[in-house]
Amino acid sequence: MARRIGIDYGDRWFGLAMSDPTETIARPLEVVRGEEELWRRLEQLRREEDIAGFVLGLPLNMDGSVGPKARQVLVFKERLAERTGLPVEVWDERLTTVQAERSLREAGASRSRRRRDVDRVAAQILLQSFLDRQSRSGGDPAGLADGPCPGPRL
Repeated sequence: MARRIGIDYGDRWFGLAMSDPTETIARPLEVVRGEEELWRRLEQLRREEDIAGFVLGLPLNMDGSVGPKARQVLVFKERLAERTGLPVEVWDERLTTVQAERSLREAGASRSRRRRDVDRVAAQILLQSFLDRQSRSGGDPAGLADGPCPGPRL
């Protein structure tokens, strides 16, 4: 069975998470620095694992609109799909960093550990929410089986 990789996109750091083969549980993987290192790591993961696709965090504005950072992520989404030949889903990642920081703080992580781990935990949170939605909607992550799902406001 195939796995999905969650990506928390950043200017300098990319958080990575990976699902189990049943696409039920997400676990944090690591944080890589820079896009070149990201490409190397994704290629390595594709060689080692059966990867079905990617879930890329989309940093929408709090009102649901697409701002400059989200547009940058959408451009990256196209590069990722083209370069890997695998499907790329975008997933609303609003507040995942806040949730990740809170989880790490509640687990007693030091400030330096929180800074180091927040991006990979944020990737885990966004991937897990995608997987949860996919399982609730019978494999339809957009929830279209339940009716139209509003997209981001442009």
